[in-house]
Amino acid sequence: MLINTLTELLDSQNIKYMIITHSVAYTAQGIAALTHIPGQELAKTVIVDLDGSLAMAVLPASSQVDLVALRETAGAKTVTLARERDFMHRFPGCETGAMPPFGNLYGMKVFVDESLTQDKEIAFNAGSHRELMRLAYEDFARVVKPTILQFALPRARAA
Repeated sequence: MLINTLTELLDSQNIKYMIITHSVAYTAQGIAALTHIPGQELAKTVIVDLDGSLAMAVLPASSQVDLVALRETAGAKTVTLARERDFMHRFPGCETGAMPPFGNLYGMKVFVDESLTQDKEIAFNAGSHRELMRLAYEDFARVVKPTILQFALPRARAA
């Protein structure tokens, strides 16, 4: 089970975290409402195809990926949303759509929207549609070593 892999990784680095169990929810906004975590503090992981390689774009649940901004800030030639069938096999032990933003566990680059760095803590899916993990953003960044960029659009502007 993936949650065990995550807890072992964090325990090995003496990182404090909390696991939050909730009713089944499939969208980041739904999870935020169920767990009473503001959408700005709940991170969602979006898988993108960046110049032919899969990568993770991590941004607030209340936002949407601006693919043009991601392409420009990452210095890529092409960026598209990855198709589920192209990445399902990359996340053993994870329910589809509940991948945690630990690209280091999957050999993927991780891009974090700059707005998440402003939060003291970060919460995210822990591999299932029933569990979240919450920890200090600083600890997350130390373990994952993401690239910080600006690519999130608030939902109201994303249309």
